[in-house]
Amino acid sequence: MIAELVSSALGLALYLNTLSADFCYDDSRAIKTNQDLLPETPWTHIFYNDFWGTLLTHSGSHKSYRPLCTLSFRLNHAIGGLNPWSYHLVNILLHAAVTGLFTSFSKVLLGDGYWTFMAGLMFASHPIHTEAVAGIVGRADVGASLFFLLSLLCYVKHCSTRGYSARTWGWFLGTGLCAGCSMLWKEQGVTVLAVSAVYDVFVFHRLKMKQILPTIYKGKNLSLFLSISLLTLWGTSLLGARLYWMGNKPPSFSNSDNPAADSDSLLARTLTFFYLPTKNLWLLLCPDTLSFDWSMDAVPLLKTICDWRNLHTVAFYIGLLLLAYCGLKSPSLDRECDGKFVTNGKQNANGHSCHSDVEYRNSEIKPSFASKVENGIKNNVSQRTQLPSTENIVVLSLSLLIIPFVPATNLFFYVGFVIAERVLYIPSMGFCLLITVGARALYVKVQKRFLKSLIFYATATLIVFYGLKTAIRNGDWQNEEMLYRSGIKVNPAKAWGNLGNVLKSQSKISEAESAYRNALYYRSNMADMLYNLGLLLQENSRFTEALHYYKLAIGSRPTLASAYLNTGIILMNQGKTEEARRTFLKCSEIPDENLKDPHAHKSSVTSCLYNLGKLYHEQGHYEEALSVYKEAIQKMPRQFAPQSLYNMMGEAYMRLSKLPEAEHWYMESLRSKTDHIPAHLTYGKLLALTVSTYLPHLLETGFLHADWGRCGVKYWFLAS
Repeated sequence: MIAELVSSALGLALYLNTLSADFCYDDSRAIKTNQDLLPETPWTHIFYNDFWGTLLTHSGSHKSYRPLCTLSFRLNHAIGGLNPWSYHLVNILLHAAVTGLFTSFSKVLLGDGYWTFMAGLMFASHPIHTEAVAGIVGRADVGASLFFLLSLLCYVKHCSTRGYSARTWGWFLGTGLCAGCSMLWKEQGVTVLAVSAVYDVFVFHRLKMKQILPTIYKGKNLSLFLSISLLTLWGTSLLGARLYWMGNKPPSFSNSDNPAADSDSLLARTLTFFYLPTKNLWLLLCPDTLSFDWSMDAVPLLKTICDWRNLHTVAFYIGLLLLAYCGLKSPSLDRECDGKFVTNGKQNANGHSCHSDVEYRNSEIKPSFASKVENGIKNNVSQRTQLPSTENIVVLSLSLLIIPFVPATNLFFYVGFVIAERVLYIPSMGFCLLITVGARALYVKVQKRFLKSLIFYATATLIVFYGLKTAIRNGDWQNEEMLYRSGIKVNPAKAWGNLGNVLKSQSKISEAESAYRNALYYRSNMADMLYNLGLLLQENSRFTEALHYYKLAIGSRPTLASAYLNTGIILMNQGKTEEARRTFLKCSEIPDENLKDPHAHKSSVTSCLYNLGKLYHEQGHYEEALSVYKEAIQKMPRQFAPQSLYNMMGEAYMRLSKLPEAEHWYMESLRSKTDHIPAHLTYGKLLALTVSTYLPHLLETGFLHADWGRCGVKYWFLAS
């Protein structure tokens, strides 16, 4: 328990400096503008929308179904609003809890000695976790890891209690439930079921590759076969339900998110996809250069066989295969005797299949009493259970490293990123175990005390360096300006563009313009950056230049509704009403299919229709204006502020002398925003008109109360 507490405390302490951090990068869309977090939104929407608040079955949805993570954000919002401190606190506490659970799992493999302590400290301090912990949206990975480890530990208990029918299946039920929860935090959580199967076969039963098929064929271990079958069935069910819930369609991404997936060259796609796991492993081994985003050209495509990075790929897969071979090969000292395996001349008496344990000096052997059901016969035996051998731990570590990473490999479907550091949160568990067990093996193998001390202190030094890097990297996540400046080296186009947005919000106009132009220097066809630069120029009355960049943005992305909107506004202000009308109409016809942010698109389309209605209104075409306004109301998204639109509806009805309808829409405008000045003024004009024209008759017929008349007089004075 001491190792768990100390490791958790380190994980907590290293991230305390993130409590003062702001919302950064993806936090804005997942939290600040996500309608699913608001109290007026029914909480059930969380289970129908993706992580970003888009309907899961929408063609533009990211398909990232993480309702438990979104629910945690909603609870944060209900308690502390948009104060980032509470969000960061939850992330830190979750990381500390995951670290404690990982250390507890390491104890199952490494015993109660200082190697478990080393593994826990390495995980707590690894810098690759900074994006997942310091970045609030990384909570999806941390929360998934929490239930991932709970599921794995439940399965360990299930294996050790086989024979006690009630207890063992209770633990198995816990395994399945926690695996489901892990998947509902993040998709890769479901891979814990495959890791559990690896643990059962290669660690608990200590089978080698050549022994698996004979064991199944001869029916030597029915309980193992049943457990693996149930794991497979449950995993298939979870994946099937997940696919059905997302509309049986994979997500679609822009070519800048994953350039290799969009490449026309099969060779480039193949070489790049084979290389990317190598790059990810290097980030785990030497996390010197980290970035908030690895999309676009952060990792250039491997287009030819002659690219020197292919040597890294070859070395990586050779090393991986050697490790797998060493862990899975059958030792020459093992032989089978009457259906039971003999190791080093001694029969295995604990009901496990054969194992080739190297007896380490620091390995601990604990007495335990278990009731096992092997080959259909119940035997109560007193036994001494040994810790897994190095080979067993290597196999499990490789499974922890590889299996949770498989969904990010583009093997089954394309993903929306090149490299994502937070995706490595779970695989880093396997990495930390590999490093620890490798250091332990060297420590045992060398004879000289000096070399033993050197290995031990080298591992400790690595942990210290990891901790220092984590503390320093956390500083980059303090605010968006620092984060984007830190990413210029890795992804200059994205970093400069986002930095331009930050500088613009700080009213540093010239620096923002320079940042946008730097971004376009590295990637000239970025529609968002072209649009942002145009918007900056428009706000500074440089309309001709703004129009130029809006047209370039539309040329790069013809579905960018906001560029049409601002183009139309400039044209309307320049008196080019017919050209503005055509621009607004074209914008209103753009569908929201396959768009990354359909809510923002609908807001821009609604604004286009609003401005088109104003154009008709100014030309005296009030019926056409009303028709356009009604269309705008139909297409208006929930987050759109409708007070100006409602007010213009009232204006159009008033021009048509339809006063009751005008009054209705003025009131709707004031209900949506009580201090909307234009609605107060136009409503006052309506009341003043009514007072001067119809008040005597309305009072006489009883249609209007005297209080309403006094209100009209008051508004008449205000309007005057």
